[in-house]
Amino acid sequence: MSDPYRGDGPIDGIDAIDDVVPPEEGGLRGLRALTAQEFSAKDAVGGVRGIVESVAPGLLFVVVYLATGQDLKPALIAASAAAVVAVIVRLVQRTPVTQAFSGLLGVGIGVFWAWKTGDANNYFAYGLWVNVAYFLATLVSIIVGWPLVGLIFGLFRPEGPLSSTGSWGAVVAWRDDPVLRRRYALATWPWVALFGLRLAVQVPLYLASATGWLGTAKLAMGLPGTALALWVSWTLVRGSGSVPAQTRPHPAP
Repeated sequence: MSDPYRGDGPIDGIDAIDDVVPPEEGGLRGLRALTAQEFSAKDAVGGVRGIVESVAPGLLFVVVYLATGQDLKPALIAASAAAVVAVIVRLVQRTPVTQAFSGLLGVGIGVFWAWKTGDANNYFAYGLWVNVAYFLATLVSIIVGWPLVGLIFGLFRPEGPLSSTGSWGAVVAWRDDPVLRRRYALATWPWVALFGLRLAVQVPLYLASATGWLGTAKLAMGLPGTALALWVSWTLVRGSGSVPAQTRPHPAP
């Protein structure tokens, strides 16, 4: 029998961050992958379907925009259609649509912004602001001593509030252990680096109105960067164990 405090089974929980979509059956995706016994990059970024759903709108936008001689309207239509089709397919198949709807919302904001301003670069502006928010959130969480990876890890652990026997206290119980505090702070730095690198590369391209290169950079630094950051964080927190014993819920006799 698996130890409930080791998390040998799948853990249900909230969705993770930026450019990540629902997994195919059986995988732990996004930051939930940090609690997995074995790391799967494919599952962590949503499986084959998740990869296609995430990449298709931006890829079609760039390809159609360049292929039509930088005609904005067909590029916006192509991106919108890809996001809408992803939602419709999931609705027809009766599979979870939460992240498909989130992807549709993100694409919708980008499409509206670009159409309203007539500037193709603004299709990517929303994503840049999202990365600014995540960069600041992860960096500040380390500075104030509440590293984001520690909070997420505590949330998804079997002792955490997302399990039937867990409690909210488990989310922050690791802060009583200096070793865990340092480990979770270290595991949050890959995310600071990821968001910071995205901004360092993509903001100059946005300001230079280099739409093709901006779209290419976003695709190249999207899911691949997310998968790499997840793997590094998973490597750093692997073996960190459960929360301190005194905070564990006592099993029923």
